[in-house]
Amino acid sequence: MLIQFSFKNFKSFRDEATLDLSATKMTEFSDRVVSEGNDRILPMAAIYGANASGKSNIYNAFGYMADYVIESFKYGDEEEKFEEYRPTPFLFDNVSNDSESSFEVYFTIPKDMTQKTYNYGFCLDRHGVTEEWLNVKAKTARKYSSVFYRSIEENILDLSGIPKSSRDNIQIALEKQVLIVSLGAKLKVNNCKDIRDWFLANEFADFGDPFTNFFLSRRLPRGFVDDDRVQRKVIEYFSSFDEHIKDFEIEKLPHDADSKEERYKISSLHKKIDSDTFAAIPLNMESAGTLKMFALYPELQNVLEKGSVFFIDELNARLHPLLVRNFLLTFLNPEINTKHAQLIFTTHDTWQLSNQLLRRDEVWFTEKDEQGISKLYSLADFIDESGARIRKDESYEKNYLIGKYGAIPTLKNIDIFKGE
Repeated sequence: MLIQFSFKNFKSFRDEATLDLSATKMTEFSDRVVSEGNDRILPMAAIYGANASGKSNIYNAFGYMADYVIESFKYGDEEEKFEEYRPTPFLFDNVSNDSESSFEVYFTIPKDMTQKTYNYGFCLDRHGVTEEWLNVKAKTARKYSSVFYRSIEENILDLSGIPKSSRDNIQIALEKQVLIVSLGAKLKVNNCKDIRDWFLANEFADFGDPFTNFFLSRRLPRGFVDDDRVQRKVIEYFSSFDEHIKDFEIEKLPHDADSKEERYKISSLHKKIDSDTFAAIPLNMESAGTLKMFALYPELQNVLEKGSVFFIDELNARLHPLLVRNFLLTFLNPEINTKHAQLIFTTHDTWQLSNQLLRRDEVWFTEKDEQGISKLYSLADFIDESGARIRKDESYEKNYLIGKYGAIPTLKNIDIFKGE
């Protein structure tokens, strides 16, 4: 489970921002808090904020870290290729553009019976990796122990926590654009492979991106074509929000010479009102909301089975608030979410901003100041003008919309269409 994610000098976030999923000592909804090792971890984080306040940049920062861990072993000593993939720093001052960007996570690994806690992070500048570290803490330990540490500035490469048989191979093959974790996983070093695999298991969906919407709506759940049980599960999933879809019809299309992938035509079957027969509707003719829920199913299936993290940008796009609520409850119900999967999402749907649904430490806000710098803060840490913290019986939605918590747009009348 993800305990904490921090990053710095990435897009609109010049200063360090931390998304913390460790539970505070608040009493509401205590049954959903998961204990792993010595940590108490939350299953959800909801991120609110005005347009262009930085919400999507949190999603992008976590996605960038995951991609770099998984892919960096490919870059080798290729300056030009790395320059294209270098993280975008904060661009509105002269110092940040040339400074390093940093990314760090604390997490636990599903099915790890020893319940170790891991701390992994790295820093990048325009030339490559400047620092990288991996620390691990046993459940009974008070402090973290180092698996490896690397610092270009201090000329340190300490691989003492990696098996001796693998150290020479890493030292020989390691390039300045490549992460030790990425290279070590490729060399089948277990310490590194465990970290890489944790990032691989996490899922991402950006529903604010039309291209992503198009791609995801054409993805099929694993086993959907060949396994009737999977089709039954998908129908049951659909029945939670649309009982009109009774079944699916799957037709294999002729092979396309330009593509190696199998192609299928999928139709949803709707019962006719005047008979016991069904009308077949091509899936792409269903509503945008139905297609989005179909697109969410494969990732939802994966994260619930693996106990991984699902990060969604613009969750509310094209979905009714009640449908969003039902989706959230999937993660908040311990009887359904038995593997402790987590959902982190950005949204403008204030109906979910309720003390009947979310804990105060599950609610986060982004706000951008007059210099274009974004900051991230939790409702649990917010202190109002009187110096008091937010009570659990407050109307979060109402107070947010009137500006009590900040993170709302500053509006002016749209008067450009006024008659002269």
